[in-house]
Amino acid sequence: MVAVGVTSASLVRPSTCHTYFLPYIHGRFILRCFSSFAPSSNPRLTRPQQRLGRSKTLYLASAMESSSSQPSQQTTPGDVSNGGNFYNLLESHQEKAARLSPVDEVRTMLDNNLRGVLSTFSQKHEGYPSGSLVDFTCDGSGSPILSISSLSVHMKNLMSNPKCCLLVTRDPEDKSELVVTLYGDAIFVPEEKRDVVRSLYLKRHPEAFWVDFGDFKFMTIEPKAVHYVSGVATAFLRSGEFTGEEYKAAKVDQISQFSKPISSHMNRDHADDTKAIVQYSTSIKVEFAHMLDVDSHGFNVKAGYQGNTFVLRIPFPRRAVDRKDVKNLIVEMLQSAKSAGLPT
Repeated sequence: MVAVGVTSASLVRPSTCHTYFLPYIHGRFILRCFSSFAPSSNPRLTRPQQRLGRSKTLYLASAMESSSSQPSQQTTPGDVSNGGNFYNLLESHQEKAARLSPVDEVRTMLDNNLRGVLSTFSQKHEGYPSGSLVDFTCDGSGSPILSISSLSVHMKNLMSNPKCCLLVTRDPEDKSELVVTLYGDAIFVPEEKRDVVRSLYLKRHPEAFWVDFGDFKFMTIEPKAVHYVSGVATAFLRSGEFTGEEYKAAKVDQISQFSKPISSHMNRDHADDTKAIVQYSTSIKVEFAHMLDVDSHGFNVKAGYQGNTFVLRIPFPRRAVDRKDVKNLIVEMLQSAKSAGLPT
């Protein structure tokens, strides 16, 4: 069997020992186990980060490969013919891959999204939640800004009970992607702040001419708690929760604003280059690599290997400082791949 390693350095887990069973992927995979670990005493870490503790490893077993008990071989970039090599390479690479902290990733994801599901307490159906698809943007502290008609059901619900939550997903087409639920109280924007809030909202939603209609009001959701989960039904499962204050203190990654144009350009014009970079970075001969998103520490790809698809983190050699620097780093990584003899 091949064991695909995923480190718990990116996961939040209870401090007790658990065994988890996740659905098979194409009938081939099953999560075997993960064990407890001691929390960090570093006071600078947020509560979810404190629970991460020291690095442990998750294992994913695959019946399609030969036994991982076979002796390992020395590998070169792109050579993972041995099952044990695949496990060792992926474990080592993903454990060291630089990435945003969980709270910064959540803060950044919300800042870059435009639409979510707002849940309110139904007036008509007492005790039941009511869901509404809404557009939003975030202010400088991360509080979602909404433009809501007084005629809408969710506005009437909020007038009765301001407690609500906003659910946002990075990719609605992929249930394993990051999903964030922000809990808070909806409050009306004071008249003296309306012009500033209106400008913020229209910057992200320039087509929203209805914001000036008489029945539309701006509201913000004051965060009380933020929950996140990603990797559902995969071995990359991670989850955690932050207080409203921890969330508001987090930083939006400044490179992430260029993520879509960079990813689109690489996927459209340089797909083979991305694959070569991934092969060189991981020493795994992936069959394809589709860039998903970019931040200052690196990028995520959806890659294929021996008929299976998974997400990999590819770190930059150093942190990017601006958009031009991202290009320089990608060129540098590609040159390294070419120097190793990988086709581009």
